[in-house]
Amino acid sequence: MNARITGTGSYVPARVMTNAHLEQMVATSDHWISERTGIRERRIAATGEACSDLGLQAAEQALKASGLSAGDLDLILVATCTPDSLLPATACLIQHRLRATRAAAFDISAACCGFVYALGVANAYIKTGFRHVLVIGSEVMSAITDWTDRNTCVLFGDGAGAVVLSATEEARGVLSTHLHSDGSLWDLIHVPGGGSRIPPSEKMLEARQQYIKMKGNETFKVAVRTLEEVARETLAHHHVSVEQIDLYVPHQANARILKAVAERLGLPAHKIMMNVDRYGNTSAASIPIALDEAVRGGRIQAGSLVLLGAFGAGLTWASALIRW
Repeated sequence: MNARITGTGSYVPARVMTNAHLEQMVATSDHWISERTGIRERRIAATGEACSDLGLQAAEQALKASGLSAGDLDLILVATCTPDSLLPATACLIQHRLRATRAAAFDISAACCGFVYALGVANAYIKTGFRHVLVIGSEVMSAITDWTDRNTCVLFGDGAGAVVLSATEEARGVLSTHLHSDGSLWDLIHVPGGGSRIPPSEKMLEARQQYIKMKGNETFKVAVRTLEEVARETLAHHHVSVEQIDLYVPHQANARILKAVAERLGLPAHKIMMNVDRYGNTSAASIPIALDEAVRGGRIQAGSLVLLGAFGAGLTWASALIRW
């Protein structure tokens, strides 16, 4: 039994924050941000707009596209590092609001790799008998962004994307997923405070430990290397050449990273899905948002061979190959 993507959906908040807005907040410039990251604007959640709110919108779109109702779902997975709260799982909140009464629900925390990790879990469950699984990547990165840190605040945005996977006996769907991690690199991207190691306190807040910290130069190098390696691993696993890929949909972290990976792989620009200029880095939401845009824009059609690639905090990196 294979897991075929039968519907996609996405949602981004209404508020647009441009580089010009950031120029008024920190010592930076539109030219510097555009040159270094490729980002020109990002979406920011409204006050009170949480991870489940964004995820619900994307989920409803994906369900509509699949032709299924929430009652058909066996499982809901939410990939996020910005949940509504530590308890309960954001997936359970979305399950309740969808009225998906038959579905089990839980979150997956693998940062920017979360969606591909969740895709792998969904694929495994379908192979063991589940019929329909909803996978959501939803993030409110603005909630953990330090708007006084010019090195990180220019990078992130908010949004959500979702896919519905359904069991099929056809020779298409998720062909494989390849998941990796290296915990020795945990400090490249992390949020130090708010957990059991450094619980919430006035001291933690004063030290601004509730916000994301990142070693940019080191992360760049590891990202390029791991994205290339996992892409080649996936293609080799299926004896597929780079030329046979119809579309590469990578995690939208930084345009320079994606261009470097494409050059190493020998992928032409027209085979790479990029929307980082409009949304910035939306962590686990970036790949499903890009997938939905590619599907609705006609860049992915029946029979397309689609390669996904991601890296994120952990450090984690992952890929998936899909025959649409």
